[in-house]
Amino acid sequence: MVEERESEEPTMNPFQKNESKETLFLPVSTEEVPPQSSNFPKKPSPKICGSNYPLSIVLIVVNEFCERFSYYGMKAVLTLYFLYYLHWSEDTSTSVYHAFSSLCYFTPILGAAIADSWLGKFKTIICLSLVYVLGHVIKSMSALPILGGQNLHIVLSMVGLSLIALGTGGIKPCVAAFGGDQFEEKHTEERTRYFSVFYLAINAGSLISTFVTPMLRGDVQCFGKDCYALAFGVPGLLMLIALVVFAMGSKLYRKPPPEGNILNQVVKCIWFAISSRFKNHSGDNPKREHWVDWAAEKYPKQLIMDVKALTRVLFLYIPLPMFWALLDQQGSRWTLQATRMNGNLGFFVLQPDQIQVLNPFLIVIFIPLFDLVIYRLVSKCGINFTSLRKMAVGMILACLGFAVAAAIEIKINEIATCQPDSQEIFLQVLNLADDEVKVTVLGDENNNLLAESIKSFQNMPYYSKLHLKTKRQNFYFQLKYHNVSVYTEHSVEEKMWYTLIIREDGESISSMMVKDEENKTTDGMIATRFVNTLHEEVNVSLGTDASFIVGEDYGVSAYRTVQRGEYPVVHCRTKNEDFSLNLGLLDFGAAYLFVITNRTNQGPQAWKVEYIPANKMSIAWQLPQYALVTAGEVMFSVTGLEFSYSQAPSSMKSVLQAAWLLTIAFGNIIVLIVAQFSGLAQWAEFILFSCLMLVVCLIFSIMGYYYVPLKPEDVQGSADKQTPQIQGNMINLETKKTRL
Repeated sequence: MVEERESEEPTMNPFQKNESKETLFLPVSTEEVPPQSSNFPKKPSPKICGSNYPLSIVLIVVNEFCERFSYYGMKAVLTLYFLYYLHWSEDTSTSVYHAFSSLCYFTPILGAAIADSWLGKFKTIICLSLVYVLGHVIKSMSALPILGGQNLHIVLSMVGLSLIALGTGGIKPCVAAFGGDQFEEKHTEERTRYFSVFYLAINAGSLISTFVTPMLRGDVQCFGKDCYALAFGVPGLLMLIALVVFAMGSKLYRKPPPEGNILNQVVKCIWFAISSRFKNHSGDNPKREHWVDWAAEKYPKQLIMDVKALTRVLFLYIPLPMFWALLDQQGSRWTLQATRMNGNLGFFVLQPDQIQVLNPFLIVIFIPLFDLVIYRLVSKCGINFTSLRKMAVGMILACLGFAVAAAIEIKINEIATCQPDSQEIFLQVLNLADDEVKVTVLGDENNNLLAESIKSFQNMPYYSKLHLKTKRQNFYFQLKYHNVSVYTEHSVEEKMWYTLIIREDGESISSMMVKDEENKTTDGMIATRFVNTLHEEVNVSLGTDASFIVGEDYGVSAYRTVQRGEYPVVHCRTKNEDFSLNLGLLDFGAAYLFVITNRTNQGPQAWKVEYIPANKMSIAWQLPQYALVTAGEVMFSVTGLEFSYSQAPSSMKSVLQAAWLLTIAFGNIIVLIVAQFSGLAQWAEFILFSCLMLVVCLIFSIMGYYYVPLKPEDVQGSADKQTPQIQGNMINLETKKTRL
């Protein structure tokens, strides 16, 4: 009947005014679509010194500074907390670190959905900031030794990190977009500069926190150990300040109301378009200009146009996770690399986790340098340096940064002490007798290793490599002392380090084999061990409030890790006397054995043996790789943040911000997978990431070449344009009048 009526009526102008009592029928969606208007009460907002910058953005920037101090301060010591406090391996520490980072960038989807469909940005930031503060409190509690054992610490740590991830991730897409909402549409230049200042605040907070929190960890002692509780507690206090500062400006903010469940509508619209496209794949149906147009039968034009704009940008985001996979390794792999370098810069000594301060420090310098100098010079040269071109150059710089990191890693490995291989052990001999001893390893393969006699208390400059026939084997040694031969037997396992200690036993000598099982994992810390030759046990206080006991008559202590520094006075005591030992300088990455002896009339002294040499390569060699990656971050991240906001339809600002942050989450997942399953040496892993980044940069450049940036007026004006030609009946219902 409708088709017959249409054939009888003349064609009418769809823009003609309707003056009769007739009803215009439109296709109505069965879904309840919320209003798409982005208008909200535009109350006059105080400006900063008569400029076009709203006063409210000051509070937003201060809030972001404190929140980033909180996040990066906690994260700066997180890898070493896993490594030294929870005693996890390097790969496990790296994987958990990036799993946490990934979770922090998955939760923005949840925050964006809550903000856009329920609470609005302001209330979402307030509520999730409370969760954030609670997470910091629990994380600090996880570093208190008095609260249970290691299992409880792990549980508290995981709960605290989960709440922090929910809090920081949930407010991420809201704070940046909420700051952009404070500007009027005509002040686009001011809004662009706001994003640079916003990013500057992020890195100013990161700069201070990554410098301060490692000092709180290492320079302050809690319960006789590094004070991780304080290093986590101070960032928690800053997050509380961030919450208070943000809430103070409640009356100054422009608060756009939530747009309805726009994220849900976007997902349903895309799914309906895809399913409709496959259901109508036959040639009988006319082609659509865009695949999202297949949803026109059910969803409004404005939503479809917004989804088109959104999907165009999301497609461009596909290669971006690889950049974040490189950038976020500054807090994991690069920090672990720093533990095998020497942090003594002459005028200052850097802890391995403090080297991360280079990133925010350089960003604070690079942002104004790029904005005020480099970009303007490029513009004067007539080069159209678009946002996508800046991002591509940023990728290339990150690629070069990892190539430099790989070169440094190779150099570190060349200098470092090699490790025993399969069916091998490393052995050193310490002669603590009063005269020289000739040591012979009995056997066909190893009998010529120790050709010379070892003098009393002689420093052995190297380990000897012994070959095994099986994974576990007994070795026989001949010890010649004062024309007396002593035969001894010791059991060893492959891939281990051992020290054979020769000691006096009345008028003869004996030996004992000590496994140096922790030599391989000193990781920038200083490992110390004591042998007590006195006839009574010694209580040693080594740089901490807690002390330990070394047994009498050649008792051997467990390993103790200490910070780098001078140790001229180490207090010791026996039952009968108190005395002090001068240990001298304990340098980065070294392992020392101290033999407590009383061979002179000056009282007990410490004989020092450095059997793992200190790190020789200066940590300053990491500066080029940090400079390259940071320059890449400024060109990539700052530009991408503003690009995401400018390309988003007005109803989807937070959604696209969340999608931008989601690329960071997938980047961390890439690192997690490579760390767990690649099995590559560290230098090879760096080269792998560098090559992958180069390939991804080429793909992104091709995609960016064909991308046409969308202007805000195009998004708003697109709804007024005629939609692509679709099925005739639906179009006719819009342009024909039908009597009831």
